Amino acid sequence: MSGQEPVAGSHAGLHTISVDALLPAAMASRAEDIGVKKAALEMCSVFALAILAGAFIAIGAIFCTTLVSGAGATPYGVVRLLAGIAFSLGLILVVVGGAELFTGNTLIVMAWASRKVSTRSLLTNWAVVYAGNFVGAMLTAGLMYATRQYTFGTGAVGTAALSIANDKCSREFFQAIALGTMCNALVCMAVWMAYSARATADKILCIIGPITCFIAAGFEHSIANMYFIPFALFVKAGASETFWTTIGKTPADYPMLTWERCFMGNLLPVTIGNIIGGALLVGAVYWFVYLRKR
Repeated sequence: MSGQEPVAGSHAGLHTISVDALLPAAMASRAEDIGVKKAALEMCSVFALAILAGAFIAIGAIFCTTLVSGAGATPYGVVRLLAGIAFSLGLILVVVGGAELFTGNTLIVMAWASRKVSTRSLLTNWAVVYAGNFVGAMLTAGLMYATRQYTFGTGAVGTAALSIANDKCSREFFQAIALGTMCNALVCMAVWMAYSARATADKILCIIGPITCFIAAGFEHSIANMYFIPFALFVKAGASETFWTTIGKTPADYPMLTWERCFMGNLLPVTIGNIIGGALLVGAVYWFVYLRKR
């Protein structure tokens, strides 16, 4: 059902309930209201929900990594398309399951711009959610390392994880900002369109397209990278000689994969880009069009 109050119909005693998707103006009001509620949540609850979101996004990354493993001669575009569809699971879990994701929470700027959320509340929410996402993603990375799933497919999963992470750590600083900007513009468009939904299926369909696009195009998501890169670093540091012999590689074949590059070469610029893409390119634009006082 729509969740709205019944509206009196044209005949006495009859009521109708709208099942049409919300239009953008109503979506903006919903986004503003959600931003106010998110900023007012008790911080322990926010942190717990943020840990869940970090784990949910990591699950999408696990699905994505597994799917592209051993792709071989499969065309690049086809592999990226399938990877994007698989990764969509992460945001679906966040939106439908209920969790606090830093990249999506950049849309709180809509409530902040309307002066319904203070600057302190906005920044506090972002900081707590970002930290919780990091904890959730890191715990999932550690758990996945313990499963030794990276050895599956004759080491194909581990090879894919190492290659993905090494590439991410090889980005130039401003390139990473640009890739992060494009990524979160799409992520926030997925969240924005989900605000129009009347049912769970609507939300899922709204999410799949933009998320598939950003993964297929190779854009950078800070929270996903909190799983992709640490997991690969755990494999690089702790995998057995048998694993390296099986895949025909050594740790030296992944020179850019370091903790320094993880934080300073990827997470820092990508996070900056994610804020620009979500808060400015989506949140600020829709606030200007639908919520500013005329």
